[in-house]
Amino acid sequence: MEFRLAFLLLLFIGDPSAQAIDVEIPDVRNFIDSMVSDHAYDRSTLEHVLQQARTQEAILEAIAKPAERIKEWHEYRDIFLTDARIKAGAAFWREHSEDLRRIGEETGVAVEILVGIIGVETYFGTITGNYRVLDALATLAFEYPPRAKFFRGELVQFLLLVREEGMDATDATGSYAGAMGRPQFMPSSYRAYAVDSSADGKRDIWSNWADVIGSIANYFVRHGWRPDKQIVTQASLSSQWRGDPPENTLKPQETVTSLSHQGVLFATDLPGDHRSQLLTLIGDDGEEYWVGFHNFFVITRYNRSVMYALAVHQLGQEIAIEVNRGET
Repeated sequence: MEFRLAFLLLLFIGDPSAQAIDVEIPDVRNFIDSMVSDHAYDRSTLEHVLQQARTQEAILEAIAKPAERIKEWHEYRDIFLTDARIKAGAAFWREHSEDLRRIGEETGVAVEILVGIIGVETYFGTITGNYRVLDALATLAFEYPPRAKFFRGELVQFLLLVREEGMDATDATGSYAGAMGRPQFMPSSYRAYAVDSSADGKRDIWSNWADVIGSIANYFVRHGWRPDKQIVTQASLSSQWRGDPPENTLKPQETVTSLSHQGVLFATDLPGDHRSQLLTLIGDDGEEYWVGFHNFFVITRYNRSVMYALAVHQLGQEIAIEVNRGET
């Protein structure tokens, strides 16, 4: 009973450690000055917005806590490729099939990848973060020196976004790092890649699924997605291979031909000069070898992780199988 009462009080009074931003301290004053001079931002409007921001200890703790043990691929995969998430993905696909089909055809981005991204990022919109974006970015911009420059840049982008979209700066919610909405776009990505796929005059990545799907697809198109091209394939090493496999990288440094000549065995119809890279991961039964192609590394632009890209790909494939199973 006491815990429940404390929880309810917290909901009403907010985080007791939260502190209002002081617009008179030098860092904040310099930030305001630069927004006025560089972006013609109205000073009084900006001061009013920043005075509503609250720094939160929980945000600082979340970003500064020691990194957890690096998970192996089989552990990471098990987080996302669950029966529950696959079934939820199939239900999402069926519910939004018209928008998924239309946007997939218009952009050339595979529907499986669009659904896989949404499934990994926010469990189809159910886990998007409850921090006010203004609080998250202001806290990290002015209270977290290790990455203050980056987050001040994102705060700039957020404030410009607020002005451009006619948003209330205190309404937007997201992760502790300021990633927003169902696709978890940082403000710079929102400004650069979000689209109005529903043609209603707004780019709404919080509640409009057409805009969410279209914005993710546009992100991939802008990063060089190639329609109908193979993404990744499992591989093995022949006796011709010499030495240890290279460390995983986010840039393909080989080609189909060069990997084949080194003794990597894999199946593909891609041309010999197609950029490719051998990847090594630890699966349930030990080392697994994969060859990632150009589109695989486009996925890593969304989140700079080989395991992330493979999880997105495999989750999308499993959801497609589930959808097809339900239609037969």
